Amino acid sequence: MPSQIENYGFIGDMYGAALVSRDGSIDWLCMPRFDSDACMAALLGRDEHGCWLIHPGAEVRRNSRRYRPGTMILETDFECDGGAVRITDFMPIGLYAQSVIRIVEGLEGAVPVYVWLAVRFGYGRSKPWIEKTDGGIRLTVAPESLILRTPSAVECTEHNVRGQFTVKKGERVPFVLSWQAAHLPPADPLDPISALAETERWWKEWSGRSRYRGAYKEVVDRSLIVLKAMSYAPTGGIIAAPTTSLPEEVGGVRNWDYRFCWLRDATLTLRALMAGGYIDEAMAWRAWLLRAVAGAPEETQIMYGVAGERRLTEFEAEWLPGYEESRPVRIGNAASDQFQLDVYGEIIEAMYEARRMGMPEGSGRAQLRQLMEFLSTAWQRPDDGIWEVRGGRQHFVYSKLMAWVAVDRYVRYIEEFLKPEDEFHAMLPTIRALRDRIRRDILEHGFNPKLNAFTQAYNSDALDATALLIPEIGFLPASDPRVQGTIRAVERELLRDGFVLRYRTDNTKDGLPGSEGAFLACSFWLVDAYVYSNRRSEAEALFERLLSLRNDLGLLSEEFEPRTGRLIGNFPQAFSHLALIQSARVLGME
Repeated sequence: MPSQIENYGFIGDMYGAALVSRDGSIDWLCMPRFDSDACMAALLGRDEHGCWLIHPGAEVRRNSRRYRPGTMILETDFECDGGAVRITDFMPIGLYAQSVIRIVEGLEGAVPVYVWLAVRFGYGRSKPWIEKTDGGIRLTVAPESLILRTPSAVECTEHNVRGQFTVKKGERVPFVLSWQAAHLPPADPLDPISALAETERWWKEWSGRSRYRGAYKEVVDRSLIVLKAMSYAPTGGIIAAPTTSLPEEVGGVRNWDYRFCWLRDATLTLRALMAGGYIDEAMAWRAWLLRAVAGAPEETQIMYGVAGERRLTEFEAEWLPGYEESRPVRIGNAASDQFQLDVYGEIIEAMYEARRMGMPEGSGRAQLRQLMEFLSTAWQRPDDGIWEVRGGRQHFVYSKLMAWVAVDRYVRYIEEFLKPEDEFHAMLPTIRALRDRIRRDILEHGFNPKLNAFTQAYNSDALDATALLIPEIGFLPASDPRVQGTIRAVERELLRDGFVLRYRTDNTKDGLPGSEGAFLACSFWLVDAYVYSNRRSEAEALFERLLSLRNDLGLLSEEFEPRTGRLIGNFPQAFSHLALIQSARVLGME
């Protein structure tokens, strides 16, 4: 059985990622891209489908771990019979990218160390051909290979690598696992100690550039580092999570592939990067966004691959038992084919926010006009909604709200950034009238007077946490009685042990059996709603409670299960960290 989700650390090099457990095993590895088939899928079926374990051979009395300050370099210390040992894990930056390096260092005494490498490519399906070469131990399933290099004596079995050695105080034994195309000869070996120093310098330089000076600086800076590690260096895309099919309900079917870039994250990502002073990253993200949505507006997707790929075909990996027997294990995401009206609001708001925060205009004005022309009639259509439900299209309130946001921000974009003589100003009367029409429609059909709350869909009695965003997006002020009624309804119906559900699965036609935990981003939205409602002490208390859910390394998953006290869902989750940064910013407002 794998460790619980919250027991993992995360390392990455902006090409791939790995999850490292407390006990010294790497149970999930994707190289050279987050969605690559060069995958060790141990987290989804560890005993049968591989892991990389480097662990003291003596009984462990205590272990502890930490990131080196300002970096994604993970250190895990083990105190055991005979001494103490440290394992340092990182993915080197730059010329050495697409490798995982583990350095075993003796801290005290002499400690026997056990090594076991069981690689399974293709999400655990394919056992490799293993051969010793002058360049190291090569593990191959075409079209990819992994090369293991170490001075430690190891032996190869038919499909695994294993070994044992003793490390004494002051000794360091490195292990380097590198990806490359199977048809190429092994690349030149790297110096793991030099790579460690270079990677630490790179991360400290990057994190040291943070200009965030608001509340909870240490927490925000760690979340920014996590987001940077989840970006794809060649394109600037940022994935939602480096994992797939970690369940929203342990043992259930709500298991999705999150190794893609969602448009819903666009504005929060820009705000987070700009708040940290990372202008280059923000501009790269905006450029990725514009490239991804290029083409016919009606063909805009809700998510794309890290390079802007559109075909994200979903299939089930039937050979995998799933995390704690949570089936099916899904690869790809069929929700990419859904129609979600809110993405047009996400795109146009992101473009407006980029200009408002001081980014140069760049390209995209023609695209915005095309999107607005499409939206002028498409806003009336039912859609699949932000939560990507699979129970049929509805007139979701949040989707209509974001259609209003799209039009409102387009009006502001013209008014604030384009000269009066610009041809776009001639469009303003028509666009303002459209904005007013959408507003009236939402107020008439999206607010339930009996519940005194905005609902999930038109003429419905089901609630949805997205309604908490109404004051944030500027549709109504927090002081409006309808907003206050909505907040009270969410507190009454959607709170579980003080945390917020997205919606009640027993009162929503989402097309799936079972339930799920509290969605962490929604709980951060409640923090924001409390601040806007002058309930600051409650906002601070909830925010502190949410921070306490992070694991010891400051990482958050998608959801929290109050009944078991466990983090669940894909991990780490960008949306949770983005919402954390946004709440810290809101709490820091005077």
